[in-house]
Amino acid sequence: MRRPLNYEILKYFTNVDKASAQDIYLALESEYKDHKAFNYDNIVESLMTAKENGLIDEDSYELIDNKLVVYYKASDEQKKTINYYIK
Repeated sequence: MRRPLNYEILKYFTNVDKASAQDIYLALESEYKDHKAFNYDNIVESLMTAKENGLIDEDSYELIDNKLVVYYKASDEQKKTINYYIK
C-alpha cells in the first residue's frame, strides 16, 4: 500500500540533499502517475505548504528556460520530524 502523495513528497526530502518540484515529479511519476492529484501544480502547492509549516526550507533558485526553479531542502531536525510522523 502506498503512502498518500503529500506524505511521499515529504519523505522524499529525507533521502536527498535538495529537490525541486520537477525533481519530485520525475522521482514519483512511476508510482503515482495514476493518482488523481499527481500533477506539477499540486506538487508545488504541497511544497509551499510544507515550507509554511516548517517541514522544509527553500534552498536556492535557478532560472531554467525562463522559468524560475525553486529548490527545497530539509534540515536534519526537519528530517527527524518527518520520519517521526511518517513511517
